[in-house]
Amino acid sequence: MNSDIEQFQRDGAIVLRGVFSDWVERLRDGFEQNLAQPSAFAIENVGNGERGRFFEDYCNWQRIAPFKDFVLNSPAAAIAGQLMQSRQVQVFHDHILVKEPGTSKATPWHQDLPYYCVDGLQTASYWIPLDPVTRHNTLSVVLGSHRWPKPVRPKSWASNQDFYGATDEVSGESRFMDMPDVDNGDYQILSPELMPGDAVVFDFRTVHGAAGNIGNGRRRAFSTRFMGDDVRYVQRPGRTSPPFPGIDLKDGDRMREDWFPVVWEQR
Repeated sequence: MNSDIEQFQRDGAIVLRGVFSDWVERLRDGFEQNLAQPSAFAIENVGNGERGRFFEDYCNWQRIAPFKDFVLNSPAAAIAGQLMQSRQVQVFHDHILVKEPGTSKATPWHQDLPYYCVDGLQTASYWIPLDPVTRHNTLSVVLGSHRWPKPVRPKSWASNQDFYGATDEVSGESRFMDMPDVDNGDYQILSPELMPGDAVVFDFRTVHGAAGNIGNGRRRAFSTRFMGDDVRYVQRPGRTSPPFPGIDLKDGDRMREDWFPVVWEQR
């Protein structure tokens, strides 16, 4: 495990093989329940005239029994705690993503953290495929990008406009950096072939994206996000994603445990 911790801290991402094989069927059941009963946060990302379907939904673990079981009883939180080097782990939220066969819509390069109402260095997000994925439809991550000097400017995936509007200046300096040309730059990109039960675990600050799914099989992925000791609430200049309406916190507050319970503690 020590080498995994070192790799996660250095690269901002790590691949785990077969750790969740026993959970795949349970997560598939939960996935289909979620698709049948989407939440108010559900998003269809494919526009008119575009082929396929790219659907995502958030924050369902407390109402979808298989997801709740995974959050509370799988090894995910314990592994996250060790990788983050945290004494405690809180669950942040879950996220499902499906790209049906023939979907050309890509997930653009981005960091998750700027979209969130949190800040901190001890974070871990799981991307667990529920179908086999190849290098052509897998998650890709830019190794070391969690150490970039500023967070990357968040954009609306549909319009490519600034997610928070034009308010991005503090003390005369931009809060964000623009996304570099990752595809044509000198970056180390991890694009692993994965089987159901494998996982990519990455820091909220790690840049990642994914191609479309133009093959013949579905590409379902289940994500859970966990927070460590140093994570605190931050007020963004607009609606976050997920939005968490009514959270009633101020800058620097610890995330409230009634909404984001502690699911693992170091013993």
